[in-house]
Amino acid sequence: MKILSVNDIRKLLQTVGLENFFRCIIAALEEDFGRWDEFLLSPRHATYYPHGVIELMPCADQQLYAFKYVNGHPGNPLNGKLNVVAIGLLSDVVSGYPLMISEMTLLTAFRTAATGVLAALYLARVDAKSLAIIGNGAQAEFQVMAFASFFQLENIRFFDVDPHAMGKFSRNLSGQKFRLIPCNCVAEAVHDADIVITATAAKKRQSLLDIEDISPGTFINAMGGDCPGKTELSEKFLNQVKLVVEYKPQTLVEGEVQQCTANRIYAELWELVCKYKPGRENNYEITLFDSVGFALEDFSILRVVYDLAKHYQFGTELPMIPEPNDSKDLFGLLGAP
Repeated sequence: MKILSVNDIRKLLQTVGLENFFRCIIAALEEDFGRWDEFLLSPRHATYYPHGVIELMPCADQQLYAFKYVNGHPGNPLNGKLNVVAIGLLSDVVSGYPLMISEMTLLTAFRTAATGVLAALYLARVDAKSLAIIGNGAQAEFQVMAFASFFQLENIRFFDVDPHAMGKFSRNLSGQKFRLIPCNCVAEAVHDADIVITATAAKKRQSLLDIEDISPGTFINAMGGDCPGKTELSEKFLNQVKLVVEYKPQTLVEGEVQQCTANRIYAELWELVCKYKPGRENNYEITLFDSVGFALEDFSILRVVYDLAKHYQFGTELPMIPEPNDSKDLFGLLGAP
């Protein structure tokens, strides 16, 4: 079985290149959302604690089975730990044998950003040139670099209540082709932005934006509301935009739309990919993708990484599965007592 560590993923990125990696992920996501009916789908299994959540996220088709272990502990950064860490597993369906265990803390950030871009390809204006990101934590740079791979972004305006996060964000993205513009508040950041990303970590009800704060034609990737009781936008705001989600049974519990009824949702993302419903229909409507993170996205990136790791020979093969001479004699592997 192949084991991919953080160092393996780093080396893979250095070999493939950041933009090419995003393009591989987005192509896989589009392919998999486009064959939605082939998957065995379910909401994630979440175990909630006062200080955070631990989740299992399974997804499978008739060839591969994948799941991710992931947490969300907003207080962790105060103790020098990451808010989100994750590990993923990919298995062969026919035999049930695991094929790969991979780090997925980095990969979760990549697939989350890539899914937002996939939604934007259907919901944002094709001529989008300015992006605003509210919340400059661990996900922020991945989001911006993913969008910059597909849109000709000229200006990135950014704001966080934590000046340290804003400084980190600015340092990491210095030298890119776009202009970085730090802002003093949310309203300043989103003013006249073509694309708005909300990625805050506070586990509470928030109202970051009023509809008057943004321009007609804006696309919003709302990804900070991702568990019960945690939202970034008001119900009033949601009632004035075109809403697209990943998977209703999960998003209605965890997303911005936990404040709404199901009939407020315009479409699931797969319906746009499969052309069952149009995405953006004019240059003036305000569109919103309510991104909570769905297991199909983990499936997509795990299969991409598995193929790339085999091709470039990254990772370590470890004997995690017993291989007895007699398939019925497991005890014999222990040797003589």
